[in-house]
Amino acid sequence: MQGRLSIWLVKHGLVHRSLGFDYQGIETLQIKPKDWHSIAVILFVYGYNYLRSQCAYDVAPGGLLASVYHLTRIEYGVDQPEEVCIKVFAPRSNPRIPSVFWVWKSADFQERESYDMLGISYENHPRLKRILMPESWIGWPLRKDYIAPNFYEIQDIE
Repeated sequence: MQGRLSIWLVKHGLVHRSLGFDYQGIETLQIKPKDWHSIAVILFVYGYNYLRSQCAYDVAPGGLLASVYHLTRIEYGVDQPEEVCIKVFAPRSNPRIPSVFWVWKSADFQERESYDMLGISYENHPRLKRILMPESWIGWPLRKDYIAPNFYEIQDIE
């Protein structure tokens, strides 16, 4: 089932995939990395002027990485603002997604955290560097195939 925004995007010839609705009834869309920057600008102009949050996750060991954006249309006098969730998937071998820093400045630290923890490279981000881990850290700690350095599991031998 398509939501209002998905129908509007189809009407204007903008490529995406509807992923349905979440448990709160918020429409979720998938956008390809190559289309993400232009669609982000269009969504901003359409009224999605607030980036509520950006996060990322590892879909499956050895699989895709996902960058997730929760956008809101903030308008004066509106009690229940319209929201949408955008998911952009990237291959783990070369996870590159256009940064939306220049559209929503609040993406700054959030994209940096996703880079730091999962290794997603946000193209054209002005300060893409580690934010939580030391610069010398090797690897991406939130990837499901990550092996912590010097980690020894204690086993209970009976």
